[in-house]
Amino acid sequence: MLYDGKIWIGSCDKGPVFLLPSMANRHGLIAGATGTGKTVSLKVLAEGFSDMGVPVFLSDIKSDLSGMVMDGAESEAIDKRLAKCGVPREVFKYTSYPTEYWDVYGEQGIPIRATVQDMGPLLMSRMLNLNETQSGVMNIAFRVAGRENIPLEHLQDLKNLLIHVGENAKEYTLEYGNVSAASVGAIQRAVGVLEDQGGNVFFREPAIDINDWIQVDPASGRGKINILCADRLFNNPTMYSTFLLWMLTKLYDLLPERGDADKPIVVFFFDEAHLLFNNCSRSLMEKIEQVVRLVRSKGVGVYFITQSPADIPMTILGQLGNRIQHALRAYTPLDQKAVKVAAQTFRTNPSFDTEEAITTLKTGEALVSFLDEHGAPSVVERATILPPQSYMGAISQEIRRMVIDASPMKDKYADEIPADDPGTQEQPTPPAPPVPQVQEMDPQRFKLINGQWYYF
Repeated sequence: MLYDGKIWIGSCDKGPVFLLPSMANRHGLIAGATGTGKTVSLKVLAEGFSDMGVPVFLSDIKSDLSGMVMDGAESEAIDKRLAKCGVPREVFKYTSYPTEYWDVYGEQGIPIRATVQDMGPLLMSRMLNLNETQSGVMNIAFRVAGRENIPLEHLQDLKNLLIHVGENAKEYTLEYGNVSAASVGAIQRAVGVLEDQGGNVFFREPAIDINDWIQVDPASGRGKINILCADRLFNNPTMYSTFLLWMLTKLYDLLPERGDADKPIVVFFFDEAHLLFNNCSRSLMEKIEQVVRLVRSKGVGVYFITQSPADIPMTILGQLGNRIQHALRAYTPLDQKAVKVAAQTFRTNPSFDTEEAITTLKTGEALVSFLDEHGAPSVVERATILPPQSYMGAISQEIRRMVIDASPMKDKYADEIPADDPGTQEQPTPPAPPVPQVQEMDPQRFKLINGQWYYF
């Protein structure tokens, strides 16, 4: 919730805990065991950014973030939470947020498309789970494509390029390094697997325009909340994490330098962040470190969501200035070590034992430390997180479809259909449907969604 120009994330014994807009691009971390309240913390932050006119991009794996398009519903539990946080009832307003749904597969949202050339050899190698030798051949293939002006839009283009490289392996080996038939064949098999997983749906035109992720709703002045519907994409963890890294890299490559500003230009939430670092090559890790370190100067805030801070490499963890730590369970020696690591990342508060507090936090509570106006970490506080102002839970397919159909992005990113496709052939005009009888409308069945009234 936005209050006095700052994001009111929760309250502790001393009063409200705020995130300063000018420090929001110093990145952050939301951590905690399953069921401890990470999703609520994410929603409260995303709503606050939207209220201050900052667009947000987040991934929705369980569909529990899709309800941001609708007003929240009043409940006794929320009233108790507001009273505990000291939030005046007249200040807290249930509201919906301007929302766009996106989906790599185009099933639950506007389709996101990219070209193979956009992905590049490093991320393409990760998406295909290539080893170091095969990644070297992939890099050679991209260099050949650049030198010989070979287009790389679809996966079929990549397969054709690999055939070309394989047939001319002797020539390219002398110039670029060893190109073995075994490596080329292994890459071709990996491309085939990616096709079976729906990769050919993603690698096609029209490619995404990055500016469409950085939009402000003209009616309300609030930042658009872009939700990646990732329930199917998450079934392939490597593809999921590589795709999100590609999006972040695209922001880094295309946005101009901005320096320190009063607020970010866009905030990126990376859920299940530990997947990004699983089986990560040295070159890719260096790329991630570079992007996270430098992207903040372009006005991009990155917030990682994971179970434990130990999931994040120390070189990345040290760059995350704003921390929200929910409860961790210490059942095993490994769990106890993770709790110790989490406690050590905070600036000590003499009022309580940080390590002990992490294991005793209730659902909806968190240890919170944000950067102050000088960029220094504040003393950790034990806080109760505010409830979201939008609807908690998943929306129906009917509401999702109405939001997608009303989006200006739907026509922009509609699939291009070849002229000879059977679907473009002229079809006989169907008979007109019968005229429905006029019925009296029930006012209770009207709902305000994304600024428009719908009748159910």
